[in-house]
Amino acid sequence: MNRHLNLYFLLPFFIFGASCSGQNTPRIAPADLNAQNPAVTIGDTVSETHDSILIVFEAKNQDLWFGSNGHGVYRYDGKTLLHFSTKDGLCNTKIRGIQEDKTGNIYFNTVGGISKFDGKTFNTLSITRSNSPDKGWKLQADDLWFQGAQDSGVVYRYDGKTLYRLEFPETKAGAEHKSKFPRSKFPFMAFSPYDVYTIYKDSKGNRWFGTSTLGICRYDGKSFSWMYEKELTDTPSGGSFGIRSILEDKEGKFWFCNNHYRYDISPNSYTDEQGNNLIRYRKEKGMYNLENPGEADLIYFMSVAETKNGDLWMVTYSAGVWRYDKKTISHYPVKDSGTIVNLFSIYQDQQGGLWLGTHTGGVYKFNGKTFEKFKF
Repeated sequence: MNRHLNLYFLLPFFIFGASCSGQNTPRIAPADLNAQNPAVTIGDTVSETHDSILIVFEAKNQDLWFGSNGHGVYRYDGKTLLHFSTKDGLCNTKIRGIQEDKTGNIYFNTVGGISKFDGKTFNTLSITRSNSPDKGWKLQADDLWFQGAQDSGVVYRYDGKTLYRLEFPETKAGAEHKSKFPRSKFPFMAFSPYDVYTIYKDSKGNRWFGTSTLGICRYDGKSFSWMYEKELTDTPSGGSFGIRSILEDKEGKFWFCNNHYRYDISPNSYTDEQGNNLIRYRKEKGMYNLENPGEADLIYFMSVAETKNGDLWMVTYSAGVWRYDKKTISHYPVKDSGTIVNLFSIYQDQQGGLWLGTHTGGVYKFNGKTFEKFKF
């Protein structure tokens, strides 16, 4: 297993009945929305997706998009499943994220660049390199942000016209990491300390970046501040997990990667004796403060979603999905013919339905009681 995916689950299996608002509502694309879709003359009609579907996304017109790990993307309009690959203009078939702009264009973050789909064709966005904080680094309401490829240590910001390639200002922690693991001695070390696993926009418009090694970075449009807690990135056996998920809950508190703590974040930062600009915060007990028998709970989660009623749904790599309603914990194993399905992401659609992206099991959806494989 990839050492970044070392997961530890000390939580006993507590099974509780659960329901999620809107989970059983069938997806019906309104005729007036479908009528706005331009005719698509590219892509192949298929009956199912590939098994490795990492990303699920619903567009404003209720089209569902599924991003695979090496087999392109799929669009499902409720009737037809279309498959798109590099022969249709997609720049790479390994998909790491899907977004939509305010005019309905769909963007695919791939390991080989950013592809834009305007409803008819795919185009690859050209890149403008900019390390200037007063130019490339900005916060604008309609911007789209993308992760860079592994080992690039960069992120991208798209303002509708220009795709900026942005490097983080060097930090002491980053410099120390590079000094400890120089490329001359570790040529096959396939990640930069500034590699980003996840990008998150909070209620105040700040952008948060979860990195592979350096913890969490918050960008407020003017400055960068950092936060590092050992239990967020390092597993008990010494493996590295990295910051793979960030969520601000309905109470304004933050959850990062594991369930031990949630964080009360101050908008202000401070400078320590070493000159590092750090986030002010207060740690609060998370899920493991429950009076459960046995040892303290510990879940490292790959992805997290919060439903309208405030329930948290946490996706692990190989131990299924966990639901936390602020009082109890419920466990939902995900299996295919008795075999554990390795998970990647959880996504909530416009009707409140919960979907899972998986490494090897295709697409799963919550039916109100369990997650079952989605049939097209």
